[in-house]
Amino acid sequence: MIRSIFLTALTCFILVQAQAQDLYMPRDIQAAYKKGTRSADGNPGKKYWQNHGRYNITISALPPDRNIKGTEQIIYINNSPDTLKGLNMKMILNIHKPGAARAGTAQPNYLTPGIQIDTFLVNGQPKKFNSAMASTNYIVSLPKALMPHDSVKLNIAWHFQISLESGREGMIDSTTYYLAYFYPRVSVYDDYNGWDRLPFVDAQEFYNDFNDYTLQVKAPKNYIVWATGTLQNTNQVLQPEYAKRLQASMTSDSTIHVATTTDLAAKNVTAQNDINTWIWKANDISDMAVGISDHYVWDAASTIVDDATQRRASMQAAFLDNAADFHHAVQNGRNSLSWLSHNWPGVPYPFPKMTAFQGFADMEYPMMVNDSHTEDIRFSQFVQDHEIAHTYFPFYMGINESRYAYMDEGWATTFERLIGASEVGQEKADELYKSFRVEGWINNASTSEDLPVITPSSELKAGYGNNAYGKPSLSYFALKDMLGDALFKKALHGYMDRWHGKHPIPWDYFNSMNSVSGRNLNWFFNNWFFTNYYIDLSLQGITKVKGGYTAAIKNIGGFAVPFDVKITYADGTTETIHQTPGVWEKNQRQTTVNLKTVKAIKSAVLDGGIFMDADVSNNKFTTK
Repeated sequence: MIRSIFLTALTCFILVQAQAQDLYMPRDIQAAYKKGTRSADGNPGKKYWQNHGRYNITISALPPDRNIKGTEQIIYINNSPDTLKGLNMKMILNIHKPGAARAGTAQPNYLTPGIQIDTFLVNGQPKKFNSAMASTNYIVSLPKALMPHDSVKLNIAWHFQISLESGREGMIDSTTYYLAYFYPRVSVYDDYNGWDRLPFVDAQEFYNDFNDYTLQVKAPKNYIVWATGTLQNTNQVLQPEYAKRLQASMTSDSTIHVATTTDLAAKNVTAQNDINTWIWKANDISDMAVGISDHYVWDAASTIVDDATQRRASMQAAFLDNAADFHHAVQNGRNSLSWLSHNWPGVPYPFPKMTAFQGFADMEYPMMVNDSHTEDIRFSQFVQDHEIAHTYFPFYMGINESRYAYMDEGWATTFERLIGASEVGQEKADELYKSFRVEGWINNASTSEDLPVITPSSELKAGYGNNAYGKPSLSYFALKDMLGDALFKKALHGYMDRWHGKHPIPWDYFNSMNSVSGRNLNWFFNNWFFTNYYIDLSLQGITKVKGGYTAAIKNIGGFAVPFDVKITYADGTTETIHQTPGVWEKNQRQTTVNLKTVKAIKSAVLDGGIFMDADVSNNKFTTK
């Protein structure tokens, strides 16, 4: 019996290995599988590990003073089997330094001296630090090597000037700041690449470990602070009435105006100490972000995100009172949190709150979004939906956005269309998806736009946007169409269950979807991720056969897409026959569709819906 079980397990392992080998795998990724940190069945390997940090950060922000001062203690734990002789520190705000490598140009208001390190101690020993370097990476040698399963303590003091030009972070106005990537951190050391030394060039995004944070923000009286995490000392920083309103919002479906313009003008919202210290905590999370203002109004409510436990999540918004769209942010956000939790991806929102902060970036952070104001309330909702959807990718799943942007942007783009259909109807959601996510790619024949999606995002420039957003999203919709909603969701949940709180890479997604669905989908993944295909179908002809007709269809572009054959009969009636991407499994360049009918066909046309065709001139055929 034991021998039989062993042989069965061995056979399954060999089968999974064979399937996994169908897809190109870079040599560094191969090495991770050989070491056992990742598994060919899509699970983390038995030897999987990831490092962890405990961050205790204090920052002082005193608008209109642009100088931000900070101190932090980091306990960095080496869970790897490797001995680390140094640490790679991420200094993201050095992107503002003159001379820093950037994907684009920098205006004068963007430039600052970057992060200036005042002291840097390793286990109490001072280390020299060259703050003049215009780099977002800095390697610190350790006086004593960090052994496997040991830890090191870093104590750092630093300061920087907040940028006058606001983007993902910076000055929103003279007394409103958005602080992101504001603290030195230890970069990710992982099982397939070692230290993440990719420079931040203000284009691709980020890659962070899951850490535990305590954050103290010192701000003047009458300034409200919003941040990632749970506020620990509400009654110490807010006057009783406003603390009461905030508490009431935690169980309220209706929007509660925690602080209005009238309240702010009276200067009685916060405790009246010269400086208030706001304390926030968040564990097992990938980053912290902070918003601060003395004139942003504050709305809040909550919604149930987990029916099994009746757990509620808080939805808050901080904004200028004259921004009409942000007056809808809390209720739109409640809809997002509930819908995403109950529908797609259908995983309960994993955090205690979400805050929409009015800025300029349209950018996601753990438990916060920094969104721009628009006059179009529906479009503002669309943007907020997208940014909140990022909760799952990359914050529930620790995606390496710098290398594999399609692993998070592609999913947020997919969820934005799915939730959009529930908000504005399928037709309007599809039109926006096509105009915003597909047209720019399918109508651009340049070589860079058809580079394979698997191409590391850090190596792309012109083709980055479409490879990160539209093309991978289309692949997810194509797979959903082929598998059906139930099996697709089962496989997606399997992938998410295995890798939440960890660092998945594309092959983990491919292997998990194969394993959980019980299907070898490598032909599909190879088609969508490893080729320079595009979408272009041609209806070559319709032939009369016994029992009806056959339609011959050529796949000129190559992508395995679903499509409809829309038939017009001689009597004027119409019929639509849907084909899933599965029709391309055996032959990705040619297929035939049987059209069973006793009626005479007058004409037929191919319609891909959101799978827009590069050349629609050959999509129609009229019988003679």
